[in-house]
Amino acid sequence: MCKGLSSLPTCCLERAKELKARLGSILLKPNWNLSCCKIGKNKPTMEECLRWKESFEKLLSSKYGLCAFTSFLVSEFSEENIAFYFACEDYRSTKSHDKLSAKAHKIYDEFIGSDAPREVNIDHETRDITKANMLTPSPTSFDQAQHKVYLLMAKDCYPRFLRSPNYRDLLCQSKSSAKATANQPQQDKKA
Repeated sequence: MCKGLSSLPTCCLERAKELKARLGSILLKPNWNLSCCKIGKNKPTMEECLRWKESFEKLLSSKYGLCAFTSFLVSEFSEENIAFYFACEDYRSTKSHDKLSAKAHKIYDEFIGSDAPREVNIDHETRDITKANMLTPSPTSFDQAQHKVYLLMAKDCYPRFLRSPNYRDLLCQSKSSAKATANQPQQDKKA
């Protein structure tokens, strides 16, 4: 290790190693494409893709939409937002108080804490409230932080997704599939 790095605190070196590992895994992934949104042989229909434009909720409620949006967030290095949102959804549905506490601390350590490897972008006030909620975790401990992240995705990431080449490519491919399907019966009749 070079002399300059050895003088850094251990936590900085660990964070740098973690970032290097994350970047390395991202560089190994192929570019975003429709194949990541395929589930079996099925693809999203053109109507479904167009429905995503109606609202952020409709995008998230579609399995293909969620996949496409998550892939977009990965390409923008902000996938921690959707991961945090769904971790909170899972947390809220936890019935056991013992499991609730363990999950709360895991979510806090992964997304909120000062050394969180997948830290979400929330203001200090929300971070402090969430930290205070860790003293006695309840199903609503992350509500304010989750709401802030949801708004960030809805007001920032979602509009960028709809303007992105990723979404346009998906729309074009679904239109091509729709045309091919529409022409299929005509070709069968000629045969």
